Amino acid sequence: MNNKPYPQTLVTELAKFGKRPTGDADWDACILQACRNNRKSAPTWLSLHDAALRFREEAEKVRKQAYNLADPDVYSAHSAFVMHIANNIVLAPQRRKFIVDDNNRDVLRFLLYYFNNCPLAEEVFPGRGYKLHKSILIQGGVGVGKTLLMQIFSEYLQRTNNPRFFWNLSVTQMVNYYTIHNNLDRFTYNEEECRGFKCNPQNVCLNDIGIQDRTFFGMDTGLLTDEFLHARNEIWTQYGKFAHLTTNLDNNELQKRFKRNDGFGRLVDRFKTYNVIPLMGKSRR
Repeated sequence: MNNKPYPQTLVTELAKFGKRPTGDADWDACILQACRNNRKSAPTWLSLHDAALRFREEAEKVRKQAYNLADPDVYSAHSAFVMHIANNIVLAPQRRKFIVDDNNRDVLRFLLYYFNNCPLAEEVFPGRGYKLHKSILIQGGVGVGKTLLMQIFSEYLQRTNNPRFFWNLSVTQMVNYYTIHNNLDRFTYNEEECRGFKCNPQNVCLNDIGIQDRTFFGMDTGLLTDEFLHARNEIWTQYGKFAHLTTNLDNNELQKRFKRNDGFGRLVDRFKTYNVIPLMGKSRR
């Protein structure tokens, strides 16, 4: 759909022929023209219009089911629920509490808006260009809470039946999976249980990329991470499935690491498709 204001006269004219608008002015104008001219191709246009309306209705249904975090009361309830999960599920085995401070307060607010697909997320850090459609890349030193944050939100999204739920994974898990199966399928296209060419990729978060690049049973784990990132970029563009990341590496270290096996610089360039979020502070362990 384009960003032009939708002409209300188009709604009125379509109604004369008993047709509802999709919200895409260019498409709806073509439908109006087909109705007015009664041309031979009109049945084809109208049949496709029904399909377009079904798609719009499905999208609208998903939108209505989403929580409106622009409402301060709704935001407050979800914020409290995130803290409840952090303290009573994620950190309970360690017998410690989650601390909110100046280093993570705005990051928490951004992530809560972001994972609920709330446009206010894009206003939390003005000037950084963060977007709802991009995946997340959290950078920070050892122990600052990168993986912990993603673990908390994974649990939160699962318990609120949020379509942005993701599996929180580690490079070690990915390497172990490769050692057993000799492929990365479950971490990428997830074709194991599918038929034909229909794959079933999942939203995931891979933690601590770029720091566990060692030879493991004869396999360069750095190459596995590279292949994961190449595949997940394709999955993001074609299937709209996210692959969030955490890393201890800063921007310069990321560029140096991921240029190593990629002479064309594709991996480094694809980091532009991420919301790169620095998480500051000292170790919380």
